[in-house]
Amino acid sequence: MSQTKQKDLLLQKIRDGQHLGGREQLRLAATLSIPSMLAQLSAILMEYIDAAMVGSLGANASASIGIVSTTIWLFAGLCSAFSKGFYVQVAHRIGANELAEARNILRQGLSSCLQFSALLAVIGVGISPYLPVWLGGDESIRHDASIYFMVFCLCIPLMQMNSLCSGMLRCSGDTRTPSTVNILMCVLDVLFNWLLIFPSHTVLGITIPGAGLSVLGAVLGTAISFAFGALMMLYFVCIRSRELNLLQDSGRFLPTLSTLRRSFKISLPMGVEHFIMCSAQIMSTIIIAPLGTVALAANSFGITIEALCYMPGYGISDAATALVGQSLGARRRHLARSFGRITLSMGMLIMSIMGVVMYLCSPTLMSLMTPDTAVQAEAVRCLRIEAFAEPMFAANIVAYGIFVGAGDTLLPCSINLGCIWAIRIPLAAILVSTMGLQGAWVAMALDLSMRGAIFLWRFRGQQWMKKIV
Repeated sequence: MSQTKQKDLLLQKIRDGQHLGGREQLRLAATLSIPSMLAQLSAILMEYIDAAMVGSLGANASASIGIVSTTIWLFAGLCSAFSKGFYVQVAHRIGANELAEARNILRQGLSSCLQFSALLAVIGVGISPYLPVWLGGDESIRHDASIYFMVFCLCIPLMQMNSLCSGMLRCSGDTRTPSTVNILMCVLDVLFNWLLIFPSHTVLGITIPGAGLSVLGAVLGTAISFAFGALMMLYFVCIRSRELNLLQDSGRFLPTLSTLRRSFKISLPMGVEHFIMCSAQIMSTIIIAPLGTVALAANSFGITIEALCYMPGYGISDAATALVGQSLGARRRHLARSFGRITLSMGMLIMSIMGVVMYLCSPTLMSLMTPDTAVQAEAVRCLRIEAFAEPMFAANIVAYGIFVGAGDTLLPCSINLGCIWAIRIPLAAILVSTMGLQGAWVAMALDLSMRGAIFLWRFRGQQWMKKIV
């Protein structure tokens, strides 16, 4: 029997109320997690290659992207939060075997997300000329930073469709398709970045064409990959998905009040959280900016490399959201808790190993990203601080996915916000004055460790499961 067939049978057992043994639960969690982990890793590798390509142009080019990166995460996080409000509902409906209603929620999600992302795009384009100035960027990097951010904002509707549709597929139990599409997106991104960032040059007597657009080329390459991903995801969700194929029946795209109410109940706390947390990250950038271009570039590169460690956690978190969501949709609390334990254990183990790898290999990784030795040395010192926080960061990431699957978002979001504003920002402001960039990373490590501990404590209770059953 194929692995896909086995996965489908195990998922059907959840929906039909049949018993799943410990090995079956572990197999299902791993089957859903591995493709998501590969997709997350491929996305980070795409960022890594992007950063390395731009890094070869010098510290100014890297800093021009780094200074707007936190604002980009803000917009991306808002898109992600808005999408979750719909695809978590779909997970619950599929778990309850209410497939027609799941498809109706998909239709309403498509129209709602398109309108929301268009609004974000307009806002982003409007503020793009002023953002680098507000963030304290040096005059030498402002033009490139503004152009990069503006083109990114024009792509927000494409990114939103990718986020919504990949989430819908994962919550239906199909993690392989969105993972494959994301990997193909990474390949396209690298290809078009190579063609658009660098000018034409000759290698071994062969002329390789290039547009020589520098920082603009990097974001245009990403835009092309977003377009491919959005179209492919829409095709697989709306036409090829067994559970969500919209050709099976007709329904309304105009959102109903009840669907919107449930969506906002899930997504609004996460949207507010993303906004305030990214505002905190922007504040961190403002704290770091006076340290100079080297510190900004090192911080940007360090964040990219650290993502290689924590993105497997997000892959497992995606699987946890789907499994817990379907289990609670089927009114099976005990199974939801069991899947929670399994995914938490997987996440903490894998990210602990990745933390060791980051500590040992950060000099090599940094040397591949930039030839600037000062940037390399500063980033390596920061990464070796952060490596010790990875196990508890895993607990934070995966437990959050578990709570999202249960539709329990308000308190977890409040905990995240409380820790980042009570611990990270004040400590960073204090420590940067004496420790430089490393002080900001010490504050980050303490913040993430505290959040992980609180989330583990909350998982032990019952309250997080009461939103559905």
